[in-house]
Amino acid sequence: MTFFMKKRVANSEASKYAGAEDFRQVFGADRNMLHRLTLLLTGDEEKAEQCFVAGLEDSVNTNGVFKEWARTWAKRVIIQNAISILKPGPGQHAASSPENVVQSDVRLLSIPDCDVAISSVLTLEDFERFVFVMTALEGYSEHQCASLLNSSVQDVRNAHFRAAEYIATAEISPAVAAGSSTGEQMDYAAGLVIGGAAC
Repeated sequence: MTFFMKKRVANSEASKYAGAEDFRQVFGADRNMLHRLTLLLTGDEEKAEQCFVAGLEDSVNTNGVFKEWARTWAKRVIIQNAISILKPGPGQHAASSPENVVQSDVRLLSIPDCDVAISSVLTLEDFERFVFVMTALEGYSEHQCASLLNSSVQDVRNAHFRAAEYIATAEISPAVAAGSSTGEQMDYAAGLVIGGAAC
């Protein structure tokens, strides 16, 4: 193989992988979506900004990610940073029932009126919020979610159920909620948040 042939092969191999500029483009073009993800995960503007910046820095310093996966990788790095910052764990569910939720001023001030469903997500305890965002909104399996959160699949399943039930019942009348199956409530809750994310 000649020198020029080797150089051409090396250049074509390098062009398959996302570089710093590719990640900067992802974080620039998808800034609002990625910021929304960090806010949903952290439940706090300051921590969301911290997570966003750390996600950009970690993504830019990453090697070996295909360009086609740059956006997915950026979201995963943000999720991992949010987990590292908040360290959510199971057993936090007692305070997230509608009667016991205390919303912070930051959460109330940072969410537009059209995002009532997102507001409901932010009132969840950390573990439930992470599980709901990762499984219902980002499409992680219960096993993937459990692995990233260092918890059991059963803990993830229980948290997802509680979160979806809370969000669905916060958004619809008790009569409608009572007549719906659990699966319908989970689908409805995810649909509300995804729909709210488009506001």
